Amino acid sequence: MSHEELKSLAEEIRQRIVEVVLKNGGHLASNLGTVELTLALYRVFDPREDAVIWDTGHQTYTHKILTGRDEQFHTIRTFGGLSGFVTRRESPLDWFGTGHAGTSIAAALGFEKAFEFLKEKRHVVVVIGDGALTSGMALEALNQLKNLNSKIKIILNDNGMSISQNVGGLAYHLSRLRTNPIYLKGKKALKKVLEKTEIGFELEEEMRYLRDGLKGLIQGTNFFEALGLKYFGPFDGHDVELLERVLKRVKEYDYPSVVHVVTRKGRGFKAAEEDPTTYHSASPVGKPKRLSYSELLGYTLSKIAESDEKIVAITAAMADGTGLSIFQKNHPERFFDLGITEQSCVTFGAALGLQGMKPVVAIYSTFLQRAFDQIVHDVALQNAPVLFAIDRSGVVGEDGPTHHGLFDINYLLPIPNMKIVSPSSPQEFVNVLYTVLANLDGPVAVRYPKESFEADLNSLFENMREIDLGWKVVREGKDAAVIVTGTLLKEVLRIPLDVTVINALTVKPLDTHVLREVAQNHRLIFTVEEAMKIGGFGSYVAQKLWEMGWKGRVVNIGVNDHFVTHGSRKELLEMLGLDSKGLSKTMLTYIKVRSEEGKA
Repeated sequence: MSHEELKSLAEEIRQRIVEVVLKNGGHLASNLGTVELTLALYRVFDPREDAVIWDTGHQTYTHKILTGRDEQFHTIRTFGGLSGFVTRRESPLDWFGTGHAGTSIAAALGFEKAFEFLKEKRHVVVVIGDGALTSGMALEALNQLKNLNSKIKIILNDNGMSISQNVGGLAYHLSRLRTNPIYLKGKKALKKVLEKTEIGFELEEEMRYLRDGLKGLIQGTNFFEALGLKYFGPFDGHDVELLERVLKRVKEYDYPSVVHVVTRKGRGFKAAEEDPTTYHSASPVGKPKRLSYSELLGYTLSKIAESDEKIVAITAAMADGTGLSIFQKNHPERFFDLGITEQSCVTFGAALGLQGMKPVVAIYSTFLQRAFDQIVHDVALQNAPVLFAIDRSGVVGEDGPTHHGLFDINYLLPIPNMKIVSPSSPQEFVNVLYTVLANLDGPVAVRYPKESFEADLNSLFENMREIDLGWKVVREGKDAAVIVTGTLLKEVLRIPLDVTVINALTVKPLDTHVLREVAQNHRLIFTVEEAMKIGGFGSYVAQKLWEMGWKGRVVNIGVNDHFVTHGSRKELLEMLGLDSKGLSKTMLTYIKVRSEEGKA
């Protein structure tokens, strides 16, 4: 295609992305910002031969369209359709699957070394955003490139944001690089002279020592070049012709390189350009606005913090996603966004707690996995008073397997000093936060789903009070007992069976008093959880029943030993047999078996 044709193609792709995302939901602003970048990249590097590693993978819709998935693109993020992220299960051109930030450079190093061992001549390219670059894992890998004699080409997609606005020294450094008026003006003038011919470009290479000295004088030390990487840019990330020329030249360089491109999130769609945070992950058009647990966290913490000055809130670049932007607005001096640094957030919170503050570390379940050592070593071992607000616990829906929060119970249960609470309703959630913060004396994890509901905030706050965090029998029955934790309680209460239902508000510690009473009155007990079955809540209950010497039968219902695909939350709960219909079917089978055994 000519460059004029490429411009038309870019707009066609952009329109298609907008059309599909407004229907299905998905990552809109980030994908609109990488259209021209992807076109230029695949003009120079062949993804069938060269390993192109996309960090996080939420900006790869153009990549999918260009690599054989255009006809299926309308199915993106729908049950049985394309994933919203890169995944090796979907295409061999998705070289490395990902949904978490910061993994790309380390993965690229692994690919590069594998190609060397296999004597395969392939280029390795990373596309990483400036937000992901703040991740500790990305910085660790950057530090190894020179040492491992790497030739990786890193395209730094700089749009000034991750999900929330970028924070920290590196964000400030990149801002200086892309906005220094003296440097940009001089570079523009030099570009006119030197980029007209290949000879001119070679001359620029010969002059690089002089140029680097000038850059150092104007800007100070370049972060990347201090690590032994060659830095080029910043360049306009929406100029396909310029990017193609730059990438062609960098392609054969014998050293690790960083090509810094500046893009605009939401490019070509006015609403997303003006509000890229809201349109980072857009909901389908026409979906009614309801209150989410994330927002309820923000409102509730803000309310409680009005009378408790020790409460502080911490997030890892997810102020809006976790609802903490509400807290930030009302209590800015007690809000901390440390960027995509889950490990640092947890340790930072531990120290605050040990000095008498009440830190609330709000992180999605899937991202909190990344800070497991810090939870053990820095928080639990010292019994630091930290409230972990674990958002997106259970199945999250269309984001799929990289984002489902199905492991938090399993990885938190064995940690000494850790308490785990799983509220069943918005009112219970508000009351749990109030109760825990009033009595915070060690680590407590409060887990809640990606779910929305109709609610009156005033009513919720009028009924906010300290509550007993033990278990409660909410319905009596004779055929079996069902011990359920979390918001699946409402599904269990819809089951048309004669069963006792227990709301297990605390996952750890178990309420052994109620459990013993249930065991005395029932010979068949079901446990229900929106988490992995192996090593989960049900396993913990079964172990305790065995220790009590109970002789009945316990059936654990949860997620079996496999990763869960993407789809709506309703579709996934139905697929997993965790909706009322599926639960009823499973329980009825065992109740009938138990009845037949009793007759025999």
